[in-house]
Amino acid sequence: MPITSTSSRRIGAADSKTRERLLNAAEQLLLEEGYAAVTSRRVAAKAGLKPQLVHYYFRTMDDLFLEVYRRRADESLARFERAIAADCSLHTLWRLNADLRGASFSIEFVALANHRKAIRAEIAGYAERFRAAQLEAVSAALTADGLSADQIPPVVALVLMTGLTQVLALEKALGMTAGHEATIEYVERAIAQLEPRRATSER
Repeated sequence: MPITSTSSRRIGAADSKTRERLLNAAEQLLLEEGYAAVTSRRVAAKAGLKPQLVHYYFRTMDDLFLEVYRRRADESLARFERAIAADCSLHTLWRLNADLRGASFSIEFVALANHRKAIRAEIAGYAERFRAAQLEAVSAALTADGLSADQIPPVVALVLMTGLTQVLALEKALGMTAGHEATIEYVERAIAQLEPRRATSER
């Protein structure tokens, strides 16, 4: 169930192209410069619009941040569901988690959530739903590979994949990339060894 916004009153049409431009601009700023750069003036300038329009469509900056997060979260969940429906495997799960841009997005919102309760509640609610969906997929993939929960606990495999990509994204944001390529290659080799069924099907 989605978390309610800080404002119960929506301003401006939900399907407005102007609103979409503002959301795109806010997301770009957040990814390129961090959440602190996302101000009404910076967002408007990035979108090529007047600053007043930001608060016409979003009553508060929290409302803007929440809509940016919800839009990306919904897209991520839909992409995950499509990918898993097509190929429920560890390889697919790793590929989805290895999107460092997505990890960077999450890290920025976690940092922002430390200061804004409404955003923290939204992230927690989404993370619980997404982790449950991921855990179900990991369990199914391991079972298909003939691996029991005693050999590789599904929740451990999931935390290792998601945690690793978040560390890589955080270090990359700091300009640190030493060991990243070797680590990614190692994980991909390990997954290939765990999934002989996939290697056979791709021949």
